[in-house]
This record gives sequence, C-alpha cells and structure tokens, in this order.
Amino acid sequence: MGSALPLGEPVPADGSLPPGTRVDPATDFGVYLHVPFCRVRCGYCDFNTYTSSELRGTRQDQYADTLLGEIGLAARVLAGSGGNRPASTVFFGGGTPTLLPPGDLARMLGGVRDAFGIATGAEVTVEANPDTVSPAVAAELAAAGVTRLSIGMQSTVPHVLAALDRTHDPANVRTAVAAARGAGLDVSVDLIYGAPGESLDDWRASIEEAVALQPDHISAYALIIEEGTKLARQIRRGEVPAPDDDLQADMYELADDLLAGAGFDWYEVSNWSRGDAHRSRHNLAYWTGSDWWGFGPGAHSHIGGVRFWNVKHPAAYAQRLAAGESPAAGREIPDAAARALEGVLLRTRIRDGLPIEELLGEGRHAVAALIADGLIEGPAALRGRVVLTRRGRLLADAVVRALTE
Repeated sequence: MGSALPLGEPVPADGSLPPGTRVDPATDFGVYLHVPFCRVRCGYCDFNTYTSSELRGTRQDQYADTLLGEIGLAARVLAGSGGNRPASTVFFGGGTPTLLPPGDLARMLGGVRDAFGIATGAEVTVEANPDTVSPAVAAELAAAGVTRLSIGMQSTVPHVLAALDRTHDPANVRTAVAAARGAGLDVSVDLIYGAPGESLDDWRASIEEAVALQPDHISAYALIIEEGTKLARQIRRGEVPAPDDDLQADMYELADDLLAGAGFDWYEVSNWSRGDAHRSRHNLAYWTGSDWWGFGPGAHSHIGGVRFWNVKHPAAYAQRLAAGESPAAGREIPDAAARALEGVLLRTRIRDGLPIEELLGEGRHAVAALIADGLIEGPAALRGRVVLTRRGRLLADAVVRALTE
C-alpha cells in the first residue's frame, strides 16, 4: 500500500497555500490523477494501491465523484493564488486506471477541463493493464480527449510475469496496442528487468517483442526491492534470489543497444522514445521541476515551490472531501540547498542534462574527473551541461554524489 508519507507541517482545511507563495502562471502545469485500484497486488509493488478486499469504507464506483471534489478545491486554491492555468499534461496513473469504466475517466478529465482548461496540444496519458483494453475502451478514451496509452507489458515471458505476480495474458499486449492504434492514440509500453529467475535471453525476448509492437515510447525499469513488499519478504526468507546488480547492468546495456538499433533515443535513464515528439512530457515536468497537482489518495503535488501530499487511504481521502476539507496530510517548502540537491538528482537523469552553472563550487570541480572516468560527456560539458554517458547512467547515483559533495 505504499511507503509511509513524509512528515510535514499541517495544511489548512481549505487547502490554501502558505502566505507569500508565488505561482508563476507561465510555468507549465501538470495534472496527475491517481486511481488506486488493482485486481491483484504485484509482489514488487510499493505504490499506494488497494484490491477490493482492502478498500474498507469506500466504493470504487464512487471514486470519480470523490476525486472531482478535490479538483474543485484545487481550482479555488489556485484561483486565489493567481496560479490557475490550463493543464499542459494530464496523467492517469495507479493502480490500474482502466479498472474504472472509461466513462468515469472521461468525467474526471472533464472536471480538469472545466476547472483549469486543457492547453491546445496537451498530452493526456492513461496507464493501462493489457487485459483491460479493448477497441471500444480505447475509442471512448480517445473521444474524451486522451492522446496516449501507457501499457504495462513488464515482460513477454510467462515465468517472469509469474515471478512479478503479473496476471495479464502476454498476448493481450499486442491486442491492446492494436486497439490504441485503431483509436489514434500514441502508445508507450513499460518493461521491468531483473526479476527472480529472469535470464539475459528472457530479457532480450521481451525487448524484441516490445520493439516489434512499434510503440512510440518504451520505459524499462530495473526491479527495485522495496521494504514491506511480498517480494522483499520472499528474498529475506531465501525463497527467491535478490536481483543481481551485474546482470541488471548487462540487461540495461542490452536494452540500450537494441532500442537504439530500432530507432529509439534515450532521453531519461529509464526511458526511450522515437524522437523528441514522443517523450513523456508529463514525466519531464517532474524531472525539470515544473508545477503539478496530484489528485487522489497518497498523491503528491508541487505548486510554486510548495510540496504537499494527500492522506493515503481512499476512505480517509473521501471523508475529508465529504466534510469540505482538503485531503492534504502535510506540506513542506524545501530550502535552497534541498532544491539544489534535488535539481542535480533529477536533471542529471535526462538527456538534456544539467547546466554546469547551477552546480556549487565543489560540484563544478568534480566535472573534469567525471569526464576522465567516462561518466559524463566531454563535448556536452564544453557546451556547459552535465550529460551522462551510458556508463554514467549505470552509475548515476555515484555521479550525483560527486556533484553534490
């Protein structure tokens, strides 16, 4: 059900931002809509999600109406701060958003449109389990204004899917992609590598199948063992092996080779697209520090330098909104040092890189050594930016340490 929420100062019942908060209306505004429902909890998952037996005190069929209440509250808060502006990106994440009827997702998107407006050419993404996408569903989403479907493929190999507790039929990935294409949607597929028992050949098969689907975008994430998950307990008991760092590095290099050969460009450590036009603009907003409001239980937001986060359980979230109160559980305003560290942590991950001028003195002095070690690109550094080499992408945490110590 996700890791514990951070501590922070209380948020007023009306959700208002701290006095003196300056919201730049010229800054892009992203909207994240969290749908916290899953049919089965995957053993590796640490997200704030719930199966039907865990909902206690809330109903899935009432969720859209509840979330629309938070959208109304956000519109009032942003109007009061001068920060109300059209959404440049909208992202339905989860959980499994497509467990809700497409009409519910359409109403939620309509609420965003009514409250803020949606910018011309906005990117509107829905995450989907392959088993929940049909031509009718894809067509209804497209008619509502969705532009992009992100399909949770994870692997094409049955024993790897079983190790991850994924229950979808691998054949339905191709069906879902075809349905999205038929509705005129852009397509992204998500993969995970390093599952217990997954070999390099297994991973090659998944990458090759993903490429054969001809999507616009591919995400490939290394499996991370999160405390409190079923998989973490299995590893602790010795029932399955922990991920092998060297094998995961080999898998990353294989993915990068195969995707580059198929015409995909890396633009973030775990993300590749067919040209700049197909990058995930919503996720880039996170990495570059734009504003976004996250709606739904456990969702996080960043507005005008203020970070805040909602209560986790859907029942508590619904109760707050039913009482006319903000569902926010806490907030913080990071100081300059924290913002600088976060900027290095996030912006070094993207192909566009980090301006060297934003580094503090010791960080700037580290650049030459990182070039010599083959971790950042020399030509990019001469142009004033820190851009990771492929070896640097594999050792991104070490690069960040060197730039911030």
